[in-house]
Amino acid sequence: MQQQRWTPGTNKALAPRFEMADMDIPTQQETLGQIVADILRAGQSVNRKAICARLLTKLDGVSSKEMEKHYHGLLALVLGRE
Repeated sequence: MQQQRWTPGTNKALAPRFEMADMDIPTQQETLGQIVADILRAGQSVNRKAICARLLTKLDGVSSKEMEKHYHGLLALVLGRE
């Protein structure tokens, strides 16, 4: 069995994730899960149009640049434009 060795550059790759956790920004999976749950509770069909509409509504009311970037990333993901 081969062991992976730690390299000094590994910390740089993990740093943004820990910084994101400090700011209480949800993960993409958490945000999409919340949006899908909201759509289902409203009795609507879950589709790309409904998800994008909810994301745009949330994006319109956002005040921080970090959350704006988060929602833009999700829109790109849903629309297949990553």
